[in-house]
This record gives sequence, C-alpha cells and structure tokens, in this order.
Amino acid sequence: MFAANAGLRRRPLLLILAGLLLSSTGCSNSPAPEDATSAAAGLGSPPATTGDRPRVALVMKSLANEFFASMAEGATAHAAQHVGDYELIVNGIQDETDLAGQVSLVEQMVAQQVAAIVIAPADSKALVPVLRKASAAGIVVVNIDNRLDADVLREQQVQIPFVGPDNRVGAKNVGLQLAKSLQAGDEIAILEGLETSFNGQQRKLGFTEAAAESGLKVVASQSAQWEMDVANQATAALLTAHPGLKGIMACNDSMALGALAAVRAAGRTDVRIAGFDNIGAVRQAILDGQILVTADQHGDQLAVYGIETALQLLDGAVAPGDGAAAQGTVRDRETAVDVITKETLSR
Repeated sequence: MFAANAGLRRRPLLLILAGLLLSSTGCSNSPAPEDATSAAAGLGSPPATTGDRPRVALVMKSLANEFFASMAEGATAHAAQHVGDYELIVNGIQDETDLAGQVSLVEQMVAQQVAAIVIAPADSKALVPVLRKASAAGIVVVNIDNRLDADVLREQQVQIPFVGPDNRVGAKNVGLQLAKSLQAGDEIAILEGLETSFNGQQRKLGFTEAAAESGLKVVASQSAQWEMDVANQATAALLTAHPGLKGIMACNDSMALGALAAVRAAGRTDVRIAGFDNIGAVRQAILDGQILVTADQHGDQLAVYGIETALQLLDGAVAPGDGAAAQGTVRDRETAVDVITKETLSR
C-alpha cells in the first residue's frame, strides 16, 4: 500500500523511540516549542520529508493515560515496520484538559512543515481552527479517537476524515452488560469525560440508552474530566449523596479506576463498575472481579489506522504540500469496539 525506497538513507528508529520515551516521562510540563518535535524525531527544523519519506506527526492527548501510551507504542511499532515509507513524530499533552498545549503542538507541527498530522483532539471544537490552518498550509490532517464537531468543521469550511469507533454503540453494549448484574429500578451514576468531547458525549448517550432499556435509574451524571483523581472524589461524593447506588458507568477506564478506589474506601462491595478503553489495570481489575466490564477500541491500532489513511492521502498527492487537496476524497473509517468481560479475558 505504501511506496518503499530501499535506497534511502534512513534515520535510526531509535530517535523515534527516544522521543516517545521523553514524551511519556515528561508529563509534568508541556514541551517547549522547540523541544516538542526535536525530541520526538531527533531533529531541529527538518523539511516535510526525509529523502522521499513524508514526516507524519501523531498528536495525542495525555501520555500519562495508559490508553494513549498504548496508542503511541502501536504507532511506533508500525513505523518500525515501514521505516522506508515514512518518519514518525510522537507528541502528547500533559493532561486531558491541556487544550492550549495541544493547539501549540499542532502549531509547532505546521511550523516544522510536516506532511501529515494524525490527531486525537482533546476537544472536539477548540482544535478545529488550528487544524484548518494546518490543512490550508497543505498538510494532510486525519482525526482519530475523538471526532471533531461537524458543525464547527462546516463553519470553518474544512474537511477532515475521521478514523475511529462508534462510541455510542460501544458504550451502550458495555452498559447493557453491566445491567445484567443489576435489577430494574437500581440506581446508577455516569461519570462523563470532558463535556466538549464528542466521544464523551456519545459514550454518555450510549450509557443512558442502556440504562433506559434495562429499567435502571440514572440518579447522577457528571464530568470527571477523564481523570482518575477527579473520578475518585466525584464517586466518594456520589456514594454519600446516593447511598443506594448500585452501579457506576465511567466513560473511560481512568475514571473507572478512580471510582473503584472510592468504592473500596467506602467499604462497598455491592457497586458494579463499567469502564471504556481496556487498559491493563482495568483488565486485571476485571479478572479480580472488581470491575465488571469495559470496551476495547483497540487503541494500539487506532493511530495506525489514522497513519495509514494519511499515507493513502499523501500517496495521491501530485507534489509535496498539496496533499490536503485530496483530503475530502477519503471517507470516514469506522473501526471495531468490543465488549470485554472476565469471560472474554479468560478465553
């Protein structure tokens, strides 16, 4: 699918891996403008291609979240398998709410003239203007994980293909699985992600639909900002306010782990917890019977699907810098999302 050139001089992949390590460990502060790409690629201000290889920037949310660390690892493994086809730059922000930091990373990638940006936006609306600038600069942009807001895309007059799962369907299936362990009329709460994130909105809708179909009573639905500590505090308050609470549907696994910590601290053994993402700590909690169910949207492959889409677009470009012109010719790509329970993990 990709054009290879065995005669190219190849920059060692260790530079990419070193950049990934630096990004993963340096989550206490946002990277300085010069460091974000030079750390990831071992470069100063390189051109859009290295030889005939396009440079593809992966811009994610917080690498402190295991889901995005896994995404970065999957992308890096793919780059190692296609070292002659493209060069990967890996970036992430310090936490899920660092919108300004993610906007800054995109601006840096534009200034460095990368060929493509594959982005998991922290906010479905706030990132659209800077991504429009990237597209206008001739950079291919592919949206993964969290879908950009359709209305804002129309307002900004930009087309950006989305590659990712149907979060609403995935969350509904997770919610229905949790409901099997409860009784009609039982009280549940939903821990939402960022209210401006499309995937968070869709997961909330899916959980709400599952609760309605199962006759469960949603007594509270509030944002825990995708964060474990925030979810811990929110769940502690919910358990006090609603002593009859029997279930918690968390819109990501970090929040599910925060909820679990609060449930344990309260000495409650009758509260069922659902998550979304299938990170390692939650898989273990499911095997241990502490969390009931989660969803696997195959984060290690999600960035790969986005990178492959970007390379397809670049492959159709007549000349470097005009790849964005072909962007509207590629349709959205829906990827798999699977329900994960103790039974599926034990197979």
